[in-house]
Amino acid sequence: MLAARPKTLPAAVAGVVTGTALAWRDGQFHPGAALAALCVALLLQIGSNLANDVYDYERGADAGERHGPLRVTQAGLLTPAQVKAGMWVVFGLAALLGLYLAWQRGLPGRAGWTVVLVGLAAILAAVAYTGGPFPLGYYGLGDLFVFLFFGLAAVAGTYYVQAGRVSAQAWWMSQPIGWLIVNILVVNNLRDIAADNMAGKRTLAVRWGERGARLEYALLLAASYLILPLLVAVRVLPWGSLLAWLSLPLGWRSLQIVLKQQGRPLNAALAGSGQTVLLYSVMFFLGLALAH
Repeated sequence: MLAARPKTLPAAVAGVVTGTALAWRDGQFHPGAALAALCVALLLQIGSNLANDVYDYERGADAGERHGPLRVTQAGLLTPAQVKAGMWVVFGLAALLGLYLAWQRGLPGRAGWTVVLVGLAAILAAVAYTGGPFPLGYYGLGDLFVFLFFGLAAVAGTYYVQAGRVSAQAWWMSQPIGWLIVNILVVNNLRDIAADNMAGKRTLAVRWGERGARLEYALLLAASYLILPLLVAVRVLPWGSLLAWLSLPLGWRSLQIVLKQQGRPLNAALAGSGQTVLLYSVMFFLGLALAH
């Protein structure tokens, strides 16, 4: 349970909730596909957490004092081999559910193979974030890939496995969800900036410095909320989608911590950022229901 890091799971849920909300609004809701997509997203997040735990340990990124949650490999609670075994079991379960979703979309047809390829890419990216010969997180690419898979793939993919296509609304809503989830990574990297720099982990926070990371957080948070009234104004989304703004106080509270704190106190902003994106997606769903 420690290695799975349950507090990070709201990030996995938010994209599925948003994509399902849009599918439901368009009369395309499929409960089996929605539930499978949710389980896949959770399993991919857990598998990614396990991969980060063991591969950061093997690269020496956890050698110094940690400000974040306990890493089980570093603490000696599990061996690297045990964590890797658990990681592949989790990814295997995600792959099985992914095959169900591909079958729902008509595997071996083109739509089914699209689901398979996206799923394999997600697993590969989860491992390659800290593992393999070119660990994405060590070269400042973590923010981009988090956006691609937790934003675009999660929202648009959830819609796709239910509707067999991706609507313009799903593409648009993958943007703010992706930005808010990237902010979770921004806080994580801001908190660990000193340790990552010493370990040679060149995250964007290390490259841009604390001021740059804080600016990135503020801009992504602002964009995630400002895009909604714009989409309502051009009639891409109904007025009810603005209910997602009720999550703004949570986001504002996290922003204040990000702007003022360093090190371990940033864990409060880390949790708050996850809660913000989850509440944002739930309120968005409720808003669509009210405007239906």
